[in-house]
Amino acid sequence: MTSPLSQAPKLRLSKPDWLASPKVFRTEVLAGLVVALALIPEAISFSIIAGVDPAVGLFASFTMAVVISIVGGRKAMISAATGAMALVIAPLNHEYGLGYLIAAVILGGLIQIILGALGVAKLMRFVPRSVMVGFVNALAILIFMAQVPEMRDVPWAVYPLIIGGLALMVFFPKITTVIPAPLVSIVVLTVITVAAGIAVPNVGDKGDLPSSLPVPGLPDVPFTMDTLVTIAPYAFAFALVGLMESLMTAKLVDDITDTHSNKTRESLAQGIANVITGFFGGMGGCAMIGQTMINVKTAGARTRLSTFLSGVFLLVLVVVFGPVVSTIPMAALVAVMILVSVGTFDWHSIQPKTLARMPLGETTVMAVTVACVVATHNLAIGVVVGCITAMVIFAKRVAHLAEVSGVVDPDGNQVVYAVTGELFFASSNDLVYQFDYKGDPDDVVIDLSDAHIWDASSVAALDAIETKYAQRGKKVTIIGLNKPSAEMHDKLAGQLTAGH
Repeated sequence: MTSPLSQAPKLRLSKPDWLASPKVFRTEVLAGLVVALALIPEAISFSIIAGVDPAVGLFASFTMAVVISIVGGRKAMISAATGAMALVIAPLNHEYGLGYLIAAVILGGLIQIILGALGVAKLMRFVPRSVMVGFVNALAILIFMAQVPEMRDVPWAVYPLIIGGLALMVFFPKITTVIPAPLVSIVVLTVITVAAGIAVPNVGDKGDLPSSLPVPGLPDVPFTMDTLVTIAPYAFAFALVGLMESLMTAKLVDDITDTHSNKTRESLAQGIANVITGFFGGMGGCAMIGQTMINVKTAGARTRLSTFLSGVFLLVLVVVFGPVVSTIPMAALVAVMILVSVGTFDWHSIQPKTLARMPLGETTVMAVTVACVVATHNLAIGVVVGCITAMVIFAKRVAHLAEVSGVVDPDGNQVVYAVTGELFFASSNDLVYQFDYKGDPDDVVIDLSDAHIWDASSVAALDAIETKYAQRGKKVTIIGLNKPSAEMHDKLAGQLTAGH
């Protein structure tokens, strides 16, 4: 007799994609190490921007990376403490202290979870390609601009070190790609500066590295309505900026890797990661485009392991190997980020041939996005302004597509107007003036078979046309409405002006 247990379906655990082959595993591990090294000085710098101890930024980078690697919707994307998020919450910290900053991070994370559950990620479909290109190009410019201070008022030895680091990363892959070129560059330049005793700025100059692990706890604030009112505006801005940057970065990685990611899951994950980061005393964060480009484009990572290890390696490096990490010359990391900025920029988008083919409106949207991001150092503002510019240009373009042509019957008793195009607030404004109210016969037919009514403005315009004809004793018949247009017209016709 067969046992019921033997007939039960067997549970099969799929092998993680980072165990697909030794090569994939090696790539993910080395990529995580390179990203961790690049994260350390940036996390410290962002801590300074926010006005907090370096440990606050470093612990945030650790918890963000580890949590996102588990619950995130975009594989291989790096999330950590970022400059944009630091700028949003810095005023709160300066005025009220670290406890309020941590509370704002936790509340911001909760808001991100709510927005993610409400489907905010679906709004990404409304981001035009020209805005994406502008986002990428502006990001490349910002990455490069962030390196400029590291090249000012420094010992002359910094410049040959940067050039040497760039040369290593360009030519080393021609020898082998087993070890990431950025890692080789960092190690070689560190050995040279330490062995030769070359005095140049290093990671240790950015601030003291923590010597202990983060400990969970509640923010040191009074749990009152006044506290909530104080932190709410900062938390809401924090949530919006973080989601926008993360979703834009996820979309960019989708394009680079030719894969699709779950943006709703990513939105929820960003919120979860920020809540956990806040309870561990971190300053919060979001997706980091620079480090993500190092991970995905430079190091070739494609799985969650590289994201997880970037956080783990960062914590091990700063807590266990702090003295060694402190000796890494900033010139080595500057060289890595310069190469990332060059690789991130979409050079094809500014080639004369591309600009000549591209519609002026598309180029304008890209330029506006770049200009806003570079001027404000805020990617979210640039994306919003770019999208608004694209919408205005699109509305202006489509508004001219609505056309009216009239044909009078041979006997002169009826005129048929054929309306073609999309009827919405921009195109319907001129619709009223395209009819001959005085000269037309008593029977007027408006054929909308090749048109579509999108909003109340179009229904109001049709009402105005009927009214003008009625004032002259003439009858209007509207035909050819498709189902959505008919439903909107039947619902709103005659209800949009005073007196009805």
